[in-house]
Amino acid sequence: MKVWAGLALVALALSLLPIVAGLAGQAWVRILNFAMLYIMLALGLNIVVGFAGLLDLGYIAFYAVGAYVYALLASPHLGIHLPFWIILPLAAGVACLFGVLLGTPTLKLRGDYLAIVTLGFGEIIRIFMNNLNAPINITNGPQGINMIDPFAIGGFSLAGNSNLLGLQISGPQKYYYLLLLITIAVIVINLRLQNSRLGRAWEAIREDEIAAKAMGINTRNVKLLAFAMGASFGGIAGAVFSATQQFVSPESFGLFESVIVLAMVVLGGMGHIPGVILGAVLLTLLPEVLRATMEPLQHALFGRVWIDAETLRLLVFGIALVAIMLYRPAGLWPSAVRKRELEVATK
Repeated sequence: MKVWAGLALVALALSLLPIVAGLAGQAWVRILNFAMLYIMLALGLNIVVGFAGLLDLGYIAFYAVGAYVYALLASPHLGIHLPFWIILPLAAGVACLFGVLLGTPTLKLRGDYLAIVTLGFGEIIRIFMNNLNAPINITNGPQGINMIDPFAIGGFSLAGNSNLLGLQISGPQKYYYLLLLITIAVIVINLRLQNSRLGRAWEAIREDEIAAKAMGINTRNVKLLAFAMGASFGGIAGAVFSATQQFVSPESFGLFESVIVLAMVVLGGMGHIPGVILGAVLLTLLPEVLRATMEPLQHALFGRVWIDAETLRLLVFGIALVAIMLYRPAGLWPSAVRKRELEVATK
């Protein structure tokens, strides 16, 4: 009974969150939406890095693939306007295919070598999208694709303001509820995967690939599945990002984005789904909170602004990351297995 009461309270809090955040401005609702996008990305990368132990620095490429699949199939650029419920699985499938394309030639690579190859893959996809505007204009190059169709159910569009039951609901608030449903579905799938035979095979490969192979695990196929399934979540997040922003360009998918998503997984707790969610939420909200408070805090303390808010925000953010890695090397919320491994290693 207590569990159900707790779940009801959490559901009520999540349902009221965009309304409360909207009182402080729609920008905060958009930040909440980005937090859920990053949760999806972090959970997808967690399959590759946390479960299977494969270092991937080019994960943002799958995010870009999903975003461009939606943009090309739901915009005036190619004159195609498919409904989102058709494009969403297509984006996941195409990103999954790109995951297999990345995983196949890199199966024998480990550690730094794998990181370099995946880093190159991410940059290749970004440059590819940036230059695929000649001789045939497919991606519109650095100008990006705009006027992308928003999500719509029947005649009800999630873009723009709507009057629902006497309440004025903005576009970001409507997208919040859609993103919440998709995020919950992604979390449930990840929990099921972690406790499945496949999830245990990934963890066995992470701990000792040679021993896993000796126990009869087909390491080649299992690692390919990790790349493919992780990429599919990135594709879904990219498609939702494209519909939410109604504009995509290659600049949104740079190396910094890959590093941030990896930091969410590592700092939250690799291989631990609640920890990864916590890392994604904190690393999305913390920079924005610092951006909003640095200048007022300097005014209150010194009567003037000594350091530019953006510069100070990055400095404080960087110091916080270093402190976490020094004092919580297993992450803010590590799994019990990971915590025991580090305790044994330090003894």
